Amino acid sequence: MSVPDTTSNVPDAPRRPRLFAPSAAALNWVISIGFVSLGYAMYLRYLVIEQPSVGLACDVGLKTWLCLSRKVATALMENYVFGWVSLGAAVLALIRPSVPLFTIALAATAFGIVLMNASLSGFAAALLIMCFARPVTETG
Repeated sequence: MSVPDTTSNVPDAPRRPRLFAPSAAALNWVISIGFVSLGYAMYLRYLVIEQPSVGLACDVGLKTWLCLSRKVATALMENYVFGWVSLGAAVLALIRPSVPLFTIALAATAFGIVLMNASLSGFAAALLIMCFARPVTETG
């Protein structure tokens, strides 16, 4: 005596959406870009912006790439550009998760946290963590 097949009458169960999870190769690039951004931000803050000898030389009128990068980083830092860019990119990455947006938000967050835009960049870091709980929309 055979058992009747009852599985053919059962409708397919709904599939769970695939969550945002970069591939291993993409994650290697994201981590590398994040660490390079963090390292360069620390270099800018502690060896260029807060160094008294560099500040005095640049204030006297020295025209080097170091003084130019100090001036640009200070202007961006004082106007919260790093914080707003990290927050904007993190919100966009939360709405529609993608690896490039996530990477931009991560790099801007690293700059923002180190270069004294920690309030906005900290919120962006929380949003980036939430990106991993978002489903990816399938295109095509």
